[in-house]
Amino acid sequence: MDILACPICKSHPLELLVFAEKEEIDEGALLCNGCGRWYPIIETIPHMLPDDLRDANEDRGFLEKWRAMMPEGVLKRGKPFSLG
Repeated sequence: MDILACPICKSHPLELLVFAEKEEIDEGALLCNGCGRWYPIIETIPHMLPDDLRDANEDRGFLEKWRAMMPEGVLKRGKPFSLG
């Protein structure tokens, strides 16, 4: 976690949210407090792609799935996609 930075604004450290884990973090999110972006962790892999390479349907589905555990700010104003 100490070496991960936001690929857009280069801010670090990123905030880690863990939603499901076994030996590793299976599902979760990385939050950038610098620019307000969030990056899903799906099947142990952080999806830290630039905005233009992200899949809006996949990201919104992830937000819906983990709505109860995701911070309200991400749900309403998260970049590049939110539920707001």
